[in-house]
Amino acid sequence: MLCQHQPACPSAHDSDHEAARILASHPEQGWSLLCNGVIVFEDTGELLPDCSVIEPHRGPAMHVLVEAA
Repeated sequence: MLCQHQPACPSAHDSDHEAARILASHPEQGWSLLCNGVIVFEDTGELLPDCSVIEPHRGPAMHVLVEAA
């Protein structure tokens, strides 16, 4: 694990792994490296340290949820 924080950030396999601190951010390229080794992409996809992939998981746009009166 890369995290040196106290308390430690969630591991890459915890359900809240996206809550880990950002070590490197490259918004111009659309990704950030978290201290637990997870790479998160701006489209909400993720690459875990074991090379497994989490597909983008964006919810519907807020304007889609609002019904016309």
